[in-house]
Amino acid sequence: MSLSRLSWLSHPLLVLIGVLLIAGNLRAPITGIAPLLELIQADLSLSSTQAGLLTAMPLFIFAVISLLAASMARVVGLSRSLFIASVLIAVGVVVRILGGTTELFAGIGLLAIGIALGNVLLPSLVKRHFPMRISFVTSLYVLFMGLVAAFNSALAVPMAEWTGQSWRWSSLIVVGVMALASVAVWATQLGADRRAAQNAPAGAATSSSVWRLPLAWYITLYMGLNSVAYYMIASWLPVMLVNYGFEPDHAGQIHGLMQLATAVPALLLMPVLSRVHDQRAVALAAALLQTLTFLGFLVLPSWSLLWAVLFGFGSGSVFLIALALIGVRSTSTSQAASLSGMAQCMGYLLAAFGPPAMGGLHDLFNSWGWALGLCILVSFGMGYAGWLAARPAAASKA
Repeated sequence: MSLSRLSWLSHPLLVLIGVLLIAGNLRAPITGIAPLLELIQADLSLSSTQAGLLTAMPLFIFAVISLLAASMARVVGLSRSLFIASVLIAVGVVVRILGGTTELFAGIGLLAIGIALGNVLLPSLVKRHFPMRISFVTSLYVLFMGLVAAFNSALAVPMAEWTGQSWRWSSLIVVGVMALASVAVWATQLGADRRAAQNAPAGAATSSSVWRLPLAWYITLYMGLNSVAYYMIASWLPVMLVNYGFEPDHAGQIHGLMQLATAVPALLLMPVLSRVHDQRAVALAAALLQTLTFLGFLVLPSWSLLWAVLFGFGSGSVFLIALALIGVRSTSTSQAASLSGMAQCMGYLLAAFGPPAMGGLHDLFNSWGWALGLCILVSFGMGYAGWLAARPAAASKA
């Protein structure tokens, strides 16, 4: 292979495109299920329990794979692992629309494995290729992730109607194209691990040492409790809005706007995170904004559009801050992968219980009041963990 071709394959722009493409697949395939849930239930005769598993099962898979992702990257290579993640997502997107209930859950299982690998390893890849621009690149890929998820959620119901009430084609169009593009780009990066290994520093922290760091647990709880709140609202928002009197297509559009709002912090917080040394106020404010939205849904549901947008902004802010803390506080790409794996493993494990708990509280009391009360408690814990994780002094303890 010629030197010019090697130079082109390792160009930062191509790597950045790969980061954005895989980021576009990390949320939309799962969150895009909620607006189509009634169509899926009707088509496959799913019970409410089975429908709940469509969201809960991926979260359990996220938790398990997140724990293994860092080890896989050390053995297989970071870029190769992301290529495998892209392939799994692409295959999963196709498999889940091919047949009945078995194919649906099998496809979602493959999707979940690929998404978990991408979620954990992207911060490490950003640290390896863009060590001086961690906050900027992180903000950029979080922005793109939110935009794709918003586009997919907002168009899910209209595309299903356009294709004759077919949730299958609706769930394939956006995420299918994104997944195939991601596979194509990451196929060009299979040799990047050898090039990076030549310049890799020695003495990287092991994953076991990360679990003993207090700072790692603060970041884990901050990110994890945000995942709990996010998946509770993302899973039940369309149903909750329909119960409040909104039309299903309007509820899907609000769900899409919520996804879009998660991308906005990437634009507004991008300059702040890179310049502010003490990020405690930003971390706490993002969590408390979510508290406000839960109270809004409870007290003034007719303003649900506003609360959904504010919730998306708050959740996106916490996610962005947590990812930035992982990149900035870690000392190597290996430690970044281990810390990311720890935070996302525990976060998704907690989040897996969120949607069933929220649905169970609603069924028990026939009201969303107690369910939203649970969300408020989660946001309080999130704010406290964020305050501890963002302390300037904590950086030296890592």
